[in-house]
Amino acid sequence: MPQSPRSTQPPRIRQQREPLPRDVKVMLAAAFLIALGFGLVAPVLPQFATTFDVGATAAAVIVSIFAFMRLVFAPAGGQLIVRFGERSVYVSGLLIVAASTAACAFAQNYWQLLIFRGLGGAGSVMFTVAAMGLLIRLAPPERRGQVSGAYASAFLIGSVLGPVVGGLLAGFGLRVPFLVYAAALLLAAVVVRTMLTGTNHLGEEARHAPAMTLKEALADSAYRAAVFSSFGNGWVTFGVRMATIPLFATAVLQSRPETAAWALAVFAMGNALALTFSGRLSDSWGRKPLLIPGLVITGAATGLIGVTGDLVWFLVASAVAGFGSGLLGPAQQAAVADVIGRGRSGGRVLAVFQMAADTGAIIGPVVAGLLADQLGYAWAFGITGGVLLVTAAAWLPAREPAVKQN
Repeated sequence: MPQSPRSTQPPRIRQQREPLPRDVKVMLAAAFLIALGFGLVAPVLPQFATTFDVGATAAAVIVSIFAFMRLVFAPAGGQLIVRFGERSVYVSGLLIVAASTAACAFAQNYWQLLIFRGLGGAGSVMFTVAAMGLLIRLAPPERRGQVSGAYASAFLIGSVLGPVVGGLLAGFGLRVPFLVYAAALLLAAVVVRTMLTGTNHLGEEARHAPAMTLKEALADSAYRAAVFSSFGNGWVTFGVRMATIPLFATAVLQSRPETAAWALAVFAMGNALALTFSGRLSDSWGRKPLLIPGLVITGAATGLIGVTGDLVWFLVASAVAGFGSGLLGPAQQAAVADVIGRGRSGGRVLAVFQMAADTGAIIGPVVAGLLADQLGYAWAFGITGGVLLVTAAAWLPAREPAVKQN
């Protein structure tokens, strides 16, 4: 329920157990399909690249080009949303990634694979930013945290199941997962295009209201803090976790390669546990009471990974980091939604928020790798965890975004 301008407490949920709106469920189904498909491709992509007689570095570039193109194309994606609307950009982005992924399956050399994968990154940021915009429009203001948590859960489930299915499909050839991923994206595009019903009215509403400018958003302390924590979360959760933890498990713990997979699995388990309640709590308690502890827990647990000396504590620290990430994720996304509001387009604002995460995901592994080589893994993970602790401190003076529901 909206609060008066003088209110200092976030609104409480009155009917938390009501089912989510139909259109939100459509977005959840699409998120599951997208994540499932991405998980099909991720484990086999480096192996597929090496079939073109290139080394490990060139294979890594195939992975990095996707993130790089997401970062480069994000501003254009935000502008497209302002001009054409979230649903059109969302579906277009899915179709671009579907086409580029199918093309990867038929690549005849390394450079073709590099180009096709890069084009997929451009489409990926289009549907990622558009999805955030759609969720802002479709979610009831008093349930934004719950919707963000449900969306993250759908994506997490798909991400966990994807590599399992992808590993099975790889037995039929390394090109097969790409074709299945393309089919999953096409299905997601059809689902959103044909089953999403509420965006026409919301789009009409937005055309009568000016789009939020980046200058407006940056004037809000909550948005500035959200961009900063998005950068830190990208650095730690999407960057170092994927790139540096496998190296640590092998080099320091002298574990088998599958140990890294276990670390990622327990991170996902901790994440899933927190997501069962964090979104609802952020709606009833406010964003900061979930965001700040989530950032602190994830940062502290990540820092401790570097000083773990045995497998058990390594896995425990990974699980705790995942739990903290599950606390902060829905609240952070809901905070940005609170800043933009339901009746306005925020394409540029959302693009910058997403760019912050992608920038952190690119820079984080590089810095952590340099620190590990020069000073050791304890310093690498200590500095990495410290990044999130600094972003938590940045939230302390920021306003509580859930106070103003619109």
